[in-house]
Amino acid sequence: MDTLHEVFKRKSGIDARFESRYSFIGNKIIGVTGFRLGVAFQRKLRIGGGLSWLRTDYKKQFYQLNEFGTIDTINKYLKFGYACFYVDFVFYKNKRWQLSVPIQVGGGFAWYQKNITYNYNGSDKKYFLLLYEPGITAQFKVFKWFGLGSDVAFRFTPYNKKIGEHLSSPTYSFKIMFWFDQLFYSAFPNSKISKKYGPAMW
Repeated sequence: MDTLHEVFKRKSGIDARFESRYSFIGNKIIGVTGFRLGVAFQRKLRIGGGLSWLRTDYKKQFYQLNEFGTIDTINKYLKFGYACFYVDFVFYKNKRWQLSVPIQVGGGFAWYQKNITYNYNGSDKKYFLLLYEPGITAQFKVFKWFGLGSDVAFRFTPYNKKIGEHLSSPTYSFKIMFWFDQLFYSAFPNSKISKKYGPAMW
């Protein structure tokens, strides 16, 4: 708590991310895309929110009785989207390496639809989705303004019989990171902005 108190006293910046995570439904790898927007305190604590949605076309067959009394096979696509709140706390940091613990909690909806593209206003019944996703992230800074990283987490979601899929799954992602403020400070160390907010730092 003393560490957090000191972090909140320091100046803050914007934390903006566009990301893709991979996980599993059954034996299939699926991708979830999202964006995050929040506040970063001294690069040790990031807090914010975002939106995520299923990017992969996950298909399932449904059977229904037609007007002639025979059974039709219909392909439907699983869709889900959710809003989330995230906290990412750095517990180890040196010049090049950083380890942090990201946690996100969210809620949204999951459903099946005939169209392959998202149709939020369609008649398909939507089911409420809750999730809790703790993880760990490692990143390596190649330069002051460029780095590589990866995170591993586990997405916990209650099983919904009507969806018929276990959405709880390990998740993983690989990251390419740019710090545009540090790039500016490195490229223009004598500018007024660099002198006021810089210099570039590891």
